Amino acid sequence: MTLDNALTGVNDHLRGVLPPEVFDVLEADRRRAAGTKFAEAGDKIEDFTLAGADGGPATLAALVADGPAVLVFYRGQWCPYCNLTLRTYQQEVLPELTALGATLAAISPQRPDGSLPVAELEFPVLSDVGSTVARGLGLSYPVSALVREAMEALGTDLEEVNGTWELVHPAVVVVDRDRVLRFVDVHPDFTTRTEPAAILEAVKSL
Repeated sequence: MTLDNALTGVNDHLRGVLPPEVFDVLEADRRRAAGTKFAEAGDKIEDFTLAGADGGPATLAALVADGPAVLVFYRGQWCPYCNLTLRTYQQEVLPELTALGATLAAISPQRPDGSLPVAELEFPVLSDVGSTVARGLGLSYPVSALVREAMEALGTDLEEVNGTWELVHPAVVVVDRDRVLRFVDVHPDFTTRTEPAAILEAVKSL
């Protein structure tokens, strides 16, 4: 089963269990980012220092010290699509990246104490509080009033978990040792994600 098929299953499940009016608002929000300008391959990313889920800091310089880094931008641990994706990457991407001398890290705007426990994932889970790194790549956007109401109805208060009502478009970027973006795949439709095979192909092509 591809990641896309698995995510479609999650979406079909949510369609059946969420209140129709809430699901319809979230469904419409998937298409809001058409025409948005994102970072592209060839752009350079600034070094950063972010807090890890384990409380320790992590820098981009350290992530790319020995080879390329795959950075996975996700919405938060409250997002079922994100959780499925991160676990899939751990199973299907991480072992091959390790063999290729590349690193994997996940980044969300969520506060450090709200990220997935490090015990569940075998790669760094970093908190981009304030979306500074994501904003530099064009991935950050404010949540609309309708989506805010829908999320609050589901019990998700982004003000509490992120410190602001702001989200990021899910994305995977591959950064080389010179901090140049060599692969960028952004998913404004948050129910889709980059397939593991595409990530591995991008790293192998370096």
